[in-house]
This record gives sequence, structure tokens and C-alpha cells, in this order.
Amino acid sequence: MEDEERLCREPCYVISVAAKLVNMHPQTLRSYERLGLLQPSRSPGRIRLYSDDDVRRLQLIQRLTNDLGVNLAGVQVILHLTEKMAQREKEIQEMHRELQAEVERLRRKLSEMQLSKG
Repeated sequence: MEDEERLCREPCYVISVAAKLVNMHPQTLRSYERLGLLQPSRSPGRIRLYSDDDVRRLQLIQRLTNDLGVNLAGVQVILHLTEKMAQREKEIQEMHRELQAEVERLRRKLSEMQLSKG
């Protein structure tokens, strides 16, 4: 799973290819970057490089603007809130794992105590 996530973040498309994948003009991608909707990686030569995650983000922006009529300011808010929700979900999952480990530790301790009394 982590390898798959890492691969999705791997920058591999130049701007012309990324634009073609989402049927947008490269200038639109530059505009979205200026607005902070997208942050492609840069090669050592400062060439923009887009990942699969970036392409999916562009597709989401496209759906929000074209299909739902959301303006770019609204898109910024939606993307920001979506990112915050994803971060909170990760935090909750981590807390859940920690709590499960603690419950298991306490069960083992209780079992040990019961064995030593019996």
C-alpha cells in the first residue's frame, strides 16, 4: 500500500503530457499552480513534473468547475477542507491503532494477573 501511494506521488509527466491527460491547456495548469490549487514537482532544470496524484487533482478541479459550477475560490476551499479531513482521518486511524495496542496490552496484563492468582 505504501509503495502504491509513493508511486502515485512520483512526478513523471511534463506539463504537456499532464495537460493532454486531462484535456486542458498547459496554461490552465500554470494558472492553477499560481492560484495554489496544484503544486507540481520540479526537475533540477526547473521543469514542472506532474504525478498521478496531480493528474487526479486536476480531474477533480475539472469536475468541480465544469460539472458542478464551482468557481476557483470555491475549489480552493473544497480542496483545503478535503485535505484537512484526510489528515484527520489518518490521525484517527493512528489513534485507533494505538488504542487497540493498549487494550491488547491490558488484556495480557490482566491474564497474567489472573494466572498468578490462580
